[in-house]
Amino acid sequence: MKKVQKPHYSIRKIAFALFAALLVVSCVADAVRYLPGTITVSSTVGERELPIYCVDTEKPQIALTFDAAWGNEDTQTILDILAAHNVKVTFFMTGGWVDNYPEDVKKIYEAGHDLGNHSENHKNMSKLSDGECQQELLSVHSKVKALTGYEMSLFRPPFGDYDNDVITNAKQCGYYSIQWDVDSLDWKDYGVDSIIETVTKNQNLGKGSIILCHNGAKYTAQALDSLITILQEKGYELVPVSQLIYKENYHMDHEGRQVSENR
Repeated sequence: MKKVQKPHYSIRKIAFALFAALLVVSCVADAVRYLPGTITVSSTVGERELPIYCVDTEKPQIALTFDAAWGNEDTQTILDILAAHNVKVTFFMTGGWVDNYPEDVKKIYEAGHDLGNHSENHKNMSKLSDGECQQELLSVHSKVKALTGYEMSLFRPPFGDYDNDVITNAKQCGYYSIQWDVDSLDWKDYGVDSIIETVTKNQNLGKGSIILCHNGAKYTAQALDSLITILQEKGYELVPVSQLIYKENYHMDHEGRQVSENR
């Protein structure tokens, strides 16, 4: 009888196969670990997907936000002023800013402020594919998670640029997209008084407003103490975006105002 030759596997080949399998499992585990949950609440108005520009609320609350995409000279000063007023805000950070200033990311987190996602490379998100769009969010998400353990859920599109796909992709990555209804125009470098007046006398300023500032703008830190003081004298409580918005049971109106279904 002819003997059947059994296939021969070297120990080296078996070890390599096991290593490759473990590597795949590890990569999948990392991806799952850093992937936030999907948001299923509708943000549709007609055929449009809308970000949150402001919130419909009876509470005299507003949110002060800072985009962090360039510069860092004034971040500590801003944090000190916020601490002196016992105010919590939201910082929207790019991946490059996180890479360049990891210790400041930790300081912001440890001070109790919101950490928000401003994309990896500050591109026009509406010009990206679905995969590129999601990667822009998840890259920053994983960096901040590794630094702080914090699961971000707030996203501000660079340049305020978005379309239906951008908002949908953000939701699939577990993010609420956040715009603003009050622009401080601090990025135009008009000066301290201009920032204060532009915000405090803005026709859109009201309960549920979201204010846009930049931590790297020339005069923002100098204007911040007076800005907060005046807003508080007007009766507003400054809260982080995560405390201002509704997380479920809401719809959007045509102006991008988030409205609770329970009101």
